[in-house]
Amino acid sequence: MRNITRPAIAAGVLAIKAKPGHLVSYLLATLVTGAMPVAAAWLTKLVLDRLSVGTAVGPLIGPAVGLAAVGLAAGAIPQITQYLRAELQREVGLRAQDQLFAAVGGFVGLGRFENPHFLDRLRLAQQAGSLTPGQAVDGVLGIVRAAITIGGFLGALYLLNPLMTVLVLVAGLPMLAAEVVLSRQRARMFWDIGPVERREIFYSQLLSSVEAAKEVRLFGISDLLRGRMFVERRTANNAKRQVDRREAVVQTWLGLLGAMVSGVGLIWAVGTAQTGRLSVGDVTIFVAALAGVQGALSGLAGEVARTHQALVMFDHYVAIIKAEPDLAVPATPRPLPPLTTGIELRNVWFRYSPEHPWILRNLNLRIPHGSAVALVGLNGAGKSTLVKLMCRFYDPTQGSIIWDGVDIREVDPAVLRQRIGAVFQDFMHYEMSAAENIGLGDLSAFDDRAQIEAAARRARVHDTLTELPRGYDTLLSRMFFMESDKENPDTGVVLSGGQWQRLALARAFLRDRRDLMILDEPSAGLDPEAEHEVHRSLRQQRQGQTSLLISHRLGAMRDADRIVVLADGRIVEDGDHDALMAADGEYARLFALQASGYQERSEPVALTGAQ
Repeated sequence: MRNITRPAIAAGVLAIKAKPGHLVSYLLATLVTGAMPVAAAWLTKLVLDRLSVGTAVGPLIGPAVGLAAVGLAAGAIPQITQYLRAELQREVGLRAQDQLFAAVGGFVGLGRFENPHFLDRLRLAQQAGSLTPGQAVDGVLGIVRAAITIGGFLGALYLLNPLMTVLVLVAGLPMLAAEVVLSRQRARMFWDIGPVERREIFYSQLLSSVEAAKEVRLFGISDLLRGRMFVERRTANNAKRQVDRREAVVQTWLGLLGAMVSGVGLIWAVGTAQTGRLSVGDVTIFVAALAGVQGALSGLAGEVARTHQALVMFDHYVAIIKAEPDLAVPATPRPLPPLTTGIELRNVWFRYSPEHPWILRNLNLRIPHGSAVALVGLNGAGKSTLVKLMCRFYDPTQGSIIWDGVDIREVDPAVLRQRIGAVFQDFMHYEMSAAENIGLGDLSAFDDRAQIEAAARRARVHDTLTELPRGYDTLLSRMFFMESDKENPDTGVVLSGGQWQRLALARAFLRDRRDLMILDEPSAGLDPEAEHEVHRSLRQQRQGQTSLLISHRLGAMRDADRIVVLADGRIVEDGDHDALMAADGEYARLFALQASGYQERSEPVALTGAQ
């Protein structure tokens, strides 16, 4: 019971807050629906008993009118109930999804999004959040409805045969217990196959996404991916099949038990009626009560099972919205001063978990205010991890990061990030308009077309955007269309990789004059001419600003005030370009190796094949 108390309370609170009026109406309709079969059976008994003794028409009018009223209610209430149920589910699902993604958006760091167990839980929470609260409320009211029907018919059975009442109840208890156990097993199965279904989704996305379409076709790997996708699907299907088979066996035996009890009851009723101890009406209500209790018990067991399973699944949702902060946020954050001195990393060690190797090892680095510091190193040296720490997507495992004398763990992360502009190596492509793609860089300028266009000019992408079918308002997607474009499928545009790169730069330039600018491979997708233009613009952008630069193109880094070389999570060299070249160390080796690709051969190439 402990496992479903928390989600049950959360689902109930959601329903009450979403549509209280609809919830009350749905509850009343449920009460009437549960009472109608009992009322119809008793009214039928009265009519038959009075007819069997030749009663005048007068005493029959009341029960007959009652039966007619029950019939009218039976025709109208289900339709009203269906509408109320659907409306309640829509509103509860909307509120639940809003709460879920508000909670997800409130996570400070990236750790949970790089955790497979969390991703499985998030996927189940998304499924449960949109449907489960409504299903849970519907299930609880279904239990109430079944309980009313069972209570009414049990009263009738008890009046006719107390022993049969006990027998029917005893036969129904195993059904309830079995359904709860089976629902728990099914919920556990959904959790167990989470990674399997996530891999299936991964392969299906590769087979259907435009990003992968070129390589899938060029390399001829469609059959391989499809085969792996179906292996995962069969694995999931086998797990579901085992649960279905177990449920079928259990429910078959329980159904046979219920049928045997009904058979015994019918034999007793017929025999008793022949002796005159039961009237025609008594037999009628006994048969109706027996069938009604059996059916209601079966329905109750089903509702209990579905509600239990829904609440177990909903616990994934509750676990996310009630999750503790992924990174500690101070209750009273310290003010973050303007950057006037610099940023300092002191004795920073970092690894993603105790099972992972160290990424950074006792790293000490100072980035003075107004200077441009470049990070150089081979893949895996720790450059991008250092950027994550400075944006406080993670906290150092040991050590600290100091911003003008203040540990960044002591300030509000949102305030810290407002002071940082960045272009990340894995920048986003937003399926939105060109103006919106830039405006997302600073929501305060989201609707300021002048600032957006100024940022685009600095990124050398303004001319490209003005030539699009709708200019800056062109949707940069072929996945869907804006409402205004639905009649014209040619308006959706997909940019080239270099154009997307410039758009990401414009997004960063919109965050103008921030205290710290981080540029992680800002020109990786550009041609040489565009790269030259962008770096010239970047030099203008960072004049007098504090900048952290990362690039594998060392020629673009040579004008940085300092160049820091990382290897195996440590600083192995530190100085400007000239000093590092003179030291003839790792930087000089990498620079010479890269430069050699642009130099002409020193010796002529001999022609072959001439005689």
